[in-house]
Amino acid sequence: MQEKKITVVGSCNTDMVIKADRLPIPGETVLGGKFFMNPGGKGANQAVAAARMGGNVTLISKTGNDVFGRQSVSLYDAENIHTDYIFSDPNNPSGVALITVDANGENCIVVASGANANLKPDDIDKSIAEIERSHLVLMQLEIPIETVEYVAEIAHRKDIKVILNPAPARALSDQLLNNLYIIIPNRSEAEILSGIKVTDLEKARQAADIISAKGVNIVIITLGSEGALIKEYDQYHFVEAVKVEALDTTAAGDVFCGTVCVGLAEGKPVIEAVKMAAKASAITVTRMGAQSSIPMRSEVLSF
Repeated sequence: MQEKKITVVGSCNTDMVIKADRLPIPGETVLGGKFFMNPGGKGANQAVAAARMGGNVTLISKTGNDVFGRQSVSLYDAENIHTDYIFSDPNNPSGVALITVDANGENCIVVASGANANLKPDDIDKSIAEIERSHLVLMQLEIPIETVEYVAEIAHRKDIKVILNPAPARALSDQLLNNLYIIIPNRSEAEILSGIKVTDLEKARQAADIISAKGVNIVIITLGSEGALIKEYDQYHFVEAVKVEALDTTAAGDVFCGTVCVGLAEGKPVIEAVKMAAKASAITVTRMGAQSSIPMRSEVLSF
């Protein structure tokens, strides 16, 4: 039986990555090592992760009418992602991210949003039938907030479960939070949403309480190498991270989110979906790049 449909609404970028010994300080030039280009963008990363985990995935996104956009769509077709709703923008270039990664796997990223910033509710209107066929809708915040809110409203009205990865971090309206089934912030995102600095597990619980009080049934706060805290209605769970030597943390959070969606689409309890996601993201950080680092389902099962 094929898994229930997952629709990802989000960004599509081309990542330009330099691996250096350390990240430069302002005004400094650091001579780096390897340079490579890799398809990225939080929406596309999450869609690829879900597809490689075996999910039935549609990506709703927007690229420029340029070589980066055409190359991206071709790559997603090869991943068995449904690409009929990746729109081509005649006026804006495809999104680009400039990424520097240091010797410890930490990164700094600057994004030129390009066509991603022009994925508007009008585009969603062309995609409503696809959204309404979905079991889960997964979104992030590299597209306009008005579009995220519009999709969440449509999906919630049809009893479709909406999962939001609130990255890059920003404040969110109570109306949007009320339309979510699950929110998956990291520490800094949880702090912006709750006002609580997440320094330990107890602070994570406090932050989850405040976020869930705004209307989200399930809060999953990712804590990097420390694992993830889950608040599922009035129950708390903690899932430890899998210990690995990190090479590059790019896309680890995206892989986590995409994998959680596949687990839920297969009917797994939230805690089991998170355990699978912890394994997938652990594999990801041992490899360079965004989509090039995303594991296949078979790798996760044998990890």
